[in-house]
Order: sequence, then C-alpha cells, then structure tokens
Amino acid sequence: MSHYPHLLAPLDLGFTTLKNRVLMGSMHTGLEETKDWNRVGEFYAARAKGGAALIVTGGMAPNREGGVFPGAAGLFTDQDIANHKVVTDRVHEAGGKIAMQILHAGRYAYGPDCVSASPVKSPISPFPPKELDEEGIEKQIADIVTAAVRAQEAGYDGVEVMGSEGYFLNQFIVTHTNKRTDRWGGSYENRIRLPIEVVRRVREAVGPNFILIYRLSMIDLVPNGSTHEEVVKLAQEIEKAGATIINTGIGWHEARIPTIATSVPRAAFAWVTKKLMGKVGIPVITSNRINTPDVAEGVLADGCADMVSMARPFLADADFVAKATAGRADLIAPCIACNQACLDHTFSGKISSCLVNPRACFETELALEPTAAPKTIAIVGAGPAGLSTAITAAQRGHSVTVFDAALEIGGQLNMAKQVPGKEEFYGLVDWFAAMVAETGVTLKLGKHVWVEDLTGFDEVIVATGVSPRDPQIPGQVEHAVNYIDVLSHRVEVGKRVAVIGAGGIGFDVAEFLVHEGDSPTENLPDWMREWGVSDPSEDRSGLAPEGPQPSAPAREVILLQRKAEKPGKRLGKTTGWIHRTALQMKNVTMKGGVNYERIDAEGLHVTYGEARERPEVIPCDTVVLCAGQLSNRALADALIEAGVTPHVIGGADLAAELDAKRAINQGVRLAATL
Repeated sequence: MSHYPHLLAPLDLGFTTLKNRVLMGSMHTGLEETKDWNRVGEFYAARAKGGAALIVTGGMAPNREGGVFPGAAGLFTDQDIANHKVVTDRVHEAGGKIAMQILHAGRYAYGPDCVSASPVKSPISPFPPKELDEEGIEKQIADIVTAAVRAQEAGYDGVEVMGSEGYFLNQFIVTHTNKRTDRWGGSYENRIRLPIEVVRRVREAVGPNFILIYRLSMIDLVPNGSTHEEVVKLAQEIEKAGATIINTGIGWHEARIPTIATSVPRAAFAWVTKKLMGKVGIPVITSNRINTPDVAEGVLADGCADMVSMARPFLADADFVAKATAGRADLIAPCIACNQACLDHTFSGKISSCLVNPRACFETELALEPTAAPKTIAIVGAGPAGLSTAITAAQRGHSVTVFDAALEIGGQLNMAKQVPGKEEFYGLVDWFAAMVAETGVTLKLGKHVWVEDLTGFDEVIVATGVSPRDPQIPGQVEHAVNYIDVLSHRVEVGKRVAVIGAGGIGFDVAEFLVHEGDSPTENLPDWMREWGVSDPSEDRSGLAPEGPQPSAPAREVILLQRKAEKPGKRLGKTTGWIHRTALQMKNVTMKGGVNYERIDAEGLHVTYGEARERPEVIPCDTVVLCAGQLSNRALADALIEAGVTPHVIGGADLAAELDAKRAINQGVRLAATL
C-alpha cells in the first residue's frame, strides 16, 4: 500500500499520463545562462530520476524586451533549440517529462527596453516601461507563440505560460497596472483579452497533444488586484482557450506580504486554490510552502487541488519523490524556505543552489564518488559544518566518528529553531539525525575531547563553532546576557530589553522576545491577521481593509548597532524586508551609529557617532548581547602544536554571523575531497 495514495496516484491528461501528482515548479537558477548544457541537463535529469512527474524549467524569455534581465536565456535561434534538446533528451532518458516556462517580465524586466500595458513603473525596477500599441501587443503575442513552438521542436513535453506574480500578462489583467482605454483595457473582459489570446494562439500552434499550463494569479495581494469572481472567470476562459492544466501563482513580487519565506505557514495558500476546484474541468495545481510528502498528501486529500507544485524542495533533495515512495520521508533533505542560496543568489546574479544541499545546480562540479581508500575520520563538533562533513564522508565509504560536548546534535541550529518563524530548523536537525543513523556515523555526545583523544585517526576535522563575543561594556554586567542564554531559556528576560547588535542574530533575538505563546507560523489564521491577508471573495486582491493586525508585543524592545546605517540592511536580499517589517509591526525601535558607554541601574547609556554626541539613557531591565562571535579554535591550535594538521571548518574557521549556508557548503566540499 502506498504511503501517500493521493500524492503518488497517476494523473491522466487524455493524451498523456503523469506518473504522480508532483510538479517540480519553475525556478530561475541561472544555469541556462552558463551555456553549459551538460550541467543544465544533469540538474533536471537528477530531478526526473528522483521521481518528479513533470518538471517546469526556469522562465525562458520570449524576446529580448521580455527577459527578466539583459541576456536572459530564451529560444531565439536554431542553436538554442539544439541546446535545449540536450536537456529534454536527458530528462526523457531519466523517465521524466519536462515543460518550458515562457516568462515575459513586462515592467519587471530589469532593462530600459521593458514594456507593459501602461507606463506604470514597478517599485522593484528603476526602469519605467513603454506602453505597447496594437502592433507592439501583436509582436508580444507572436513571440510567445514562437517560443512555444520552439520549445516543442526542442523536445519539451509542454510549456507553462507565466500569467501570475505580477509579470507581463498579469499586468494587463488588473487596473493596478493597466490604465488603458482601448480594447486591451477598461472592462475586465478587455483586460483578460491578452492572456486568453496568448493561450488560444499557443494551443493552435502546438496542436492538441502538448501540455499547456497556465500559471494563474489566484490572489494578487496588491492594491486593485483581482477579486475571486474575476479569477474564476479568467480560469474558465483559459480552459476554453485550450489550457491543459491551471497552476497557482500567489502574490505579486512587489506585494508587501511574504508568500514563500520560512515564516509563512506550510501550505498557507492551499485554501485559495481550493476555491477554484470544481469550477473548471481541467486539473488544478496548488503551490507555496508545501515541503514534505505529508503536507502534500494532506493538501490533496483535503481536495485543495489535483496536483502540488514544489520548487525549492527539489533543490534541497532531487530524490524527494523516490524517498517518499520508498517510505523514507525521514531521509528527504528538507527545504527550510530560507532563500539564502536560491532566491538571494538569483537576485544577486549568482547561480542558485541550496543551503541544505550545496550540490544543487553544482551536480557536475561537486560529484560524490565512492572512495577508493577508506579512512578513519574524527570530526569534533556536531553542528551543521561537522554533520554535513560526516554524512557526506560516510556516504563515500569512510568510517566517521563525530564528537561533541553537547548532549544533542545540531549546534547553533538548536538556537535558530527557538525563533518564531524558524520552526523549519526542527526538521533540519531531525534530518541530520536520520542521516547520521542511515550512513552509520558514530556519535559520541556529551564528551569534551582533546588532542590525545584524536590519535589514531587518519583525518581530524575541527568544527567547534563559535562563542558569543563580549563587547566589554563597562558597568553592571549582571544586567547583560548573551543570545545563547536567551534562546536556550537559561535566563529570565525583563519586559524592557535592549538588544546590542542588529545583524541576523539580533533580529532573530528581537523576534523571539516580542512573541509570546504560539508562533503565527504555526497558526494560519493568526498569520493572516498579522499580515492583513483576507479572502479574495470578500476583499479584492485578498487584502484585508483594516490592514495588518499584529498581536501586541510581549516586550518593549530596542535594537541597536554600531554601524551608522539602516539596521537590517545586510540581511537576506529577499527576506530582509520581511524581518524589518515584522519587527516594526511589533513596535521595535531600531537605531544605528550607537556607542555603548555603560550599563547601570538606570539602563544602557549610549552616545551617537564618532564624536560620541547626544548622550542618552535607554531604560531597560535586560541587555542582550548579539555583538558578533569568536571562533572556538583552542582545539585546532593545540592539534597544530602537537604536530597534527586538522581541517578547520564552519565557525571555527571564520566567525562571521551564524552562516549555516557557508558551513554546510564547506563541509560537503571538504568531504568530497577526502
């Protein structure tokens, strides 16, 4: 009997059958732009081999003006078709199916030639779009159709037409961006003319036996977006125009409501897709924050959709479906929705990867071959750096022993999982534990080791992490505690708190301190109320008229930093705004350019700027120190002195914020070379 009967059931599309209900959703990885087609093919083929029923590529531009950035990949020439044939052949050899997403960015295109329904500039691009005339609109339709035909020639099993997230077609649909008065604007019938015409013409060009997915914005989350009734009408017209499947898009990129970050509840928007079920006769796919087989199975069993889309979970683990099928969901590397190595990389012009799985998009470069010479390896430190090294080395055939003074694995991941909105870290620690058991790594916990304990091993790896740095503020230090003491619940924290350090740890600690009781991430109605999300059948675009209604903060918190810049400026490129907004909604005060003079019974005494001006007393019961870290290098230094040359990784190598992405990447890459 299947562990996941709904998830693993086939889906008959009439002219073809999908082997299960799992779509690997579209992600822009930057791989196509490398022009290394073997690398692109290996990435997608690994996911096909891992069991995804249908893969959708990252968005391919239909023309130069529609590319998300200058030089964005597309199928413009015969050579492009031949290059993509390499990818589709590899996927088909692996037993999978693959569709190409056609993505016209419209006013989101990061270039001066961008075009749209009206010359309304996007808040996330400096370039105002040119308003298209009739001839220009016809060109865009024709180019999208041509892209679909070329995809078919390149061996794709279908295409996905991107009509959501605020991209080009979406820009015609809503009055937020469409100010036209001709036949492409004004009434709703006129505003949906373009997507319907695109789908109709694509179907006409590719014939009946070709998968045509339309990505529909189910909830816009921007002012003047669509109502639910309008969404249903468009879905029905798209079905009539020839779509095979309707996929779900949630929110525009400029929406000020998080939709895929880790603080968003799992399957937070499945209820939106469910509202469309039964109103169209073609399969409907739901998406966003579905990251385990159990969540996916529950969504399907509840009738929210016919199929689920998971994108980033396939970065975390190419074998997601295969492991679920085998009843080993505990071995699926979890997507923690951190965005650090995927979307943050994309928006920084880097190749995407995954914090949990550094091999994602680097399959050809970071090959893990069985070792020809097994070694005995000692690893000191059971945090993310040590554990990733241990698991990878053991998978290659080495004998690995991990030591840690703590009684549990995870290191400072155990701090992160205490923060409201970061509950996914529980799953990451659980996965490490499952993989340690599966790969036969020996654990020796609750043990302080020294040089003499490590004799006899072929390799010694020091992953001893970091300790909080004490900024040595004069005064009554009994009022000051470090972040580990706070997140470990070792100390009582007062009602008025000054947090020193406004990096990632400072923001996490502030988030921890202003919440009380259940995390909104674990309670969907609470989360929706906090961010002002409502039902689009009641409120246009799914925006609650009263706006966000956060619960009262549990404490009065002030967040301080020495740098004379906006606090939180250096947080994640795609998630920093969420953390800043969340704390602002909890009335957290943030100040930069601060000097810490002393702590006494009155509170924290500070001045500002290099001249140490404007002395001020910040009344507080507790000062929490999040002022950086120091590498724990004592063991490494002692080993070197004893004539042993260890490998030093993670925080022990470089104490710069708590960087699990760097630690895991470093560990996997080291293990690949041993």
